[in-house]
Amino acid sequence: MTSIMLEEAREAPARIADLLAADAELVRDLAARLRADRPRFAVTIARGSSDHAATYAAYLLGSRLGVVTASLPPSLETLGHSDLDLKGSLAIAVSQSGRSPDLVTPVRRARERGALTVAILNATDSPAAQAAEVVLDQHAGRERAVAATKSYIASLVVAARLVAEWAEDVELKAALQRLPEALEGAVRCDWSPAVEVLAKADRMMVAGRGLNLGVAQESALKFKETCILQAEAMSAAEIMHGPKALVEAGYPVLAYAPNDGGRDSVLKMAAEFRGLGANVLLAGAPGVEGATLPLPPPLHPALDPILAIGAFYPFVAALSEARGLSPDAPRNLSKVTETV
Repeated sequence: MTSIMLEEAREAPARIADLLAADAELVRDLAARLRADRPRFAVTIARGSSDHAATYAAYLLGSRLGVVTASLPPSLETLGHSDLDLKGSLAIAVSQSGRSPDLVTPVRRARERGALTVAILNATDSPAAQAAEVVLDQHAGRERAVAATKSYIASLVVAARLVAEWAEDVELKAALQRLPEALEGAVRCDWSPAVEVLAKADRMMVAGRGLNLGVAQESALKFKETCILQAEAMSAAEIMHGPKALVEAGYPVLAYAPNDGGRDSVLKMAAEFRGLGANVLLAGAPGVEGATLPLPPPLHPALDPILAIGAFYPFVAALSEARGLSPDAPRNLSKVTETV
């Protein structure tokens, strides 16, 4: 029987097509506003998978628009009761449910302190939606599995779409229209060799670089929650410092080879770790040297990470079952987590 998580991951291409067909005027108006009144800086507000989407958004804002973006620790508002100067800034909140107090409170206070607050949500009738000035709908539909898949992908697409409009990037806007078809290919990629490698693993690393770092973070979280596998995500550059000491014969490492300037550093890391005896699972598009896990042909450097996570989700659902678990019901977890 097919897991709900797998069904929802495979549903993502259709949901992204729906997303891209909706809210065009809203996104264009917001982008025009951001061009006319450029924010001094941006902050992101999120937890869990949504925070990994925020990592991707931060890289996009910095690389495509030159906007300095930082993650705002929610506890500064919920526990620290700080008095942050957010006047003239952009505050981007990301969430599926939009219900957790440590999302809602920072959004409300950011708006009170002069930030333009934008909430990327799958529940547009939530408290976070009421707190924000602008709401961008993920259009992911109901998500039944505890582990997020299509809503995470939708968060990335909403961020990419906003940046494309804000930057008036014709090439990125055109690539977004081809994304649903490319994503259809991604969710059909065969990563079964990695199931064999990780079926009995108890610890591993996940490496990414640049726009792929958020995908690495999300992958590590899914290993933890659906496979009870201790996985740590980090930059392929950072991993070459202290964490490299963990690598030994047979140690598993999943690495995402980006289709941009970061590729060489990831390939260098992969080659060095293989030399140390590590079991390197390298995910790459056709033509990437040493790739063992297939990804679709490159679409656009800003969108290729979306294809990478699209290929990962069906694999991790299969790995969960291979480890005798249910990807739909991770232990100790519920669909909506509310923290302060």
